[in-house]
Amino acid sequence: MDSLVLFLPFVLIMGGFMYFASRRQKRAMQATIDLHESLRPGDRVHTTSGLQATIVAIADDTVDLEIAPGVVTTWMKLAVRDRILPEEPEEAGEAGEDAGAGGLEESDELTDPGR
Repeated sequence: MDSLVLFLPFVLIMGGFMYFASRRQKRAMQATIDLHESLRPGDRVHTTSGLQATIVAIADDTVDLEIAPGVVTTWMKLAVRDRILPEEPEEAGEAGEDAGAGGLEESDELTDPGR
């Protein structure tokens, strides 16, 4: 009976670990399936090997990726890791304000350590 009392917490902890690990894996797999179903020609993607490319065409299990202008290769859909989201350009007013904030005024107060 004592061995059962000692063994039961171990079984419960391992069961909980396996349950949460499987749920995380299922969520990740569903996210990958959703990504592959939402791909469209013109999307920029990363492959599992780190290549950045543009989707030209999509078949059942393959995608044609343009890796350079005029260079199209065929990949399995499973090789597409994620979609590259387009960058939003910064507003011109924000960039100009930030550049002027750290100008010469701050460096005038610094002293030369070589003196």
